[in-house]
Amino acid sequence: MSKVWFITGAGSGIGAATARAAVKAGDRVVATGRNLDKVRRALADLVGDSVAFVALDVSSETQSQAAVEAAVTAFGRIDVLVNNAGYSLLGNFEELTTEDIQSLMATNFYGVMFAMRAVLPVMRKQRSGRIINISSLAGVIGFKHCGAYSAAKFAVEGLSQAAAQEVEPFGIRITTVAPGFFRTDLLDPANVTYAEGSIDDYAAEGAAEDMWSGYHGSQQGDPAKLGEVLVTIAAMADPPKQFLAGSDAVAAFKPVIEARLEELRSFEALSRSTDGSF
Repeated sequence: MSKVWFITGAGSGIGAATARAAVKAGDRVVATGRNLDKVRRALADLVGDSVAFVALDVSSETQSQAAVEAAVTAFGRIDVLVNNAGYSLLGNFEELTTEDIQSLMATNFYGVMFAMRAVLPVMRKQRSGRIINISSLAGVIGFKHCGAYSAAKFAVEGLSQAAAQEVEPFGIRITTVAPGFFRTDLLDPANVTYAEGSIDDYAAEGAAEDMWSGYHGSQQGDPAKLGEVLVTIAAMADPPKQFLAGSDAVAAFKPVIEARLEELRSFEALSRSTDGSF
């Protein structure tokens, strides 16, 4: 049976690639984005009744509810939710403004939360569904200049792991996908926000923009291939709870996991010393 996908941030990168992969697999897609003209242009090659375009600013809970209702009206159900919408805010933590951090969290974390809250009642009624939350390698490893972005993505990881245990009895599975460096618009000057403030003590380390802007356009990850992988994951009876996308993500995460295990073993006795006596 063909699936119905609800994809946020479908106007570029992984969102657009996943929409194409899903339609190629014979599924139908509700492609959403804050700028609907951009989404339509990005997916102009997808024509016919397999795609419905719905405007959605994920930072609005009201719009998330309305978009899900529109999706159900169009296709009758939602089988796969892909939370992909987001942008990057980069800079030393102390140099970021509270307002910028709150704005990032509104899209990158609350946007995920609002979409899940809107879709879960539909999936519970169906007693089936797949939720794929696009996290980041920065959501499992902390990177310099990525304090706010990492905080949002770590929050997505935590929410996903907790909620997965709650909804599994209803036939719903949740997977977080942590991509490494993919050729998307995440670091495009039009989509990334850099800290405007500057603190002299950090100057010797160099500016965040100098460090990160050079990656744009040279990332090895292919969004089209990841879109195909997400279609595969959505079809699995027992999908992974956490999936690392890209050989660079795997290579970066392995030593971090090993270091954490070694640190746990080194301080295990100290950890156990906090137990009380009864």
